[in-house]
Amino acid sequence: MFPGKVRQAYYCPFYGHSRKVQSTDGPRQGVRMPREGTGPDFIEALARGLEVIAAFGPGRPLMSLADVANATGLARPTARRILLTLAELGYVRSANGGFALTPRVLELGIAYVRSMGLWEIARPHMERLVARTHESSSIAQLDGSDIVYVARVSVPKIVTLAVDIGTRFPALPTSLGKVLLAALPTDEVDRILTEPSRSGVTPRWQPDRDERDAALREVRARGWALTDEQLAPGIRSVAAPLRDGSGRVIAALNVNAHAAETGVDRLIDDHLPLLLGTAGEISVDFARRDGLPHVSRPAS
Repeated sequence: MFPGKVRQAYYCPFYGHSRKVQSTDGPRQGVRMPREGTGPDFIEALARGLEVIAAFGPGRPLMSLADVANATGLARPTARRILLTLAELGYVRSANGGFALTPRVLELGIAYVRSMGLWEIARPHMERLVARTHESSSIAQLDGSDIVYVARVSVPKIVTLAVDIGTRFPALPTSLGKVLLAALPTDEVDRILTEPSRSGVTPRWQPDRDERDAALREVRARGWALTDEQLAPGIRSVAAPLRDGSGRVIAALNVNAHAAETGVDRLIDDHLPLLLGTAGEISVDFARRDGLPHVSRPAS
C-alpha cells in the first residue's frame, strides 16, 4: 500500500498561505490586493472581488460581513455587494449568519495546473519517490520573491511549518527556491528579491548579497540545492530542477525531511540520487508531452 498521502494540486496566486503548527497567533489577515492599477485597463472591481476571496484564510472558514470588511478594508456596503455577487456566481454561500467559500473556488486554481499539465505528469513519479524515501516531496514555482507549492505527495510528520498546496515561503532559504533562483540571470534575481515576501514567515537565514550569490553559484555548478534549517528549525531538504523540452527550468522538485530524523549525509547520499532520477524522468515526460502533435477535431 502506498504510504504517501496524495493531495490534489491547485494553485491560485491570491490564495496562497502558510501557517505554523501549534501557533498561538490569531487568524492571518487576508492579502491586500492593489486597488489602483498602472494603467486605464485595470479593473478595480475585479481586484476587490479577489481580495474578498483571499480574506478567507486559515482558521477563517466562516466570516461575517463585518469580518470581511475589516479584513479587506472595504466599506461594508461594498463588501456586501461583492459577497452577494460571489454567492450568485457560486463561489460563496450564506452559512450560520455569515459567509463561507464553496468548493467552486478551487476551480480558479486548478485551471492553472491543468493548463500546465505538470501535476498529471509528475504525480506517479512523485508517488514512487515518496514510497522509496518515506519522505514528503513537493513541486514549487516562483511567485515574486516567494515559492508557492503547486503539487505535493506527503507523509504524516510533525514539522515546524505546515505545508499544503498553495503554501508560500520566502524563496531564498528553501532548496526549491534556490534551484529556481539559480536558473535566472543575476539582474533578475536582484529584481525579484527586492519584492517583499507575502508568506508571513521570517527565515532564519538572512544572507548578504555576496553570501547569496555564492550560494546560487554553487547550486548552478552542481545542479541541485540543499537547505539545512535555513528556513526554520527542523526543516532539511534537497531540490532539483524540472525542465521543459527546451531545457528551461519550469519548476523545482524536492525531498523534505525532519532534521531530527534524517541527517545531511543520508539526505545527500541516499535521497538525492533518487530525487535527481525522478526530476529527470518528469522532465523527459514533460518534454515528450510538449513534443506530441496537437490534433484538432474537425467542426461537426
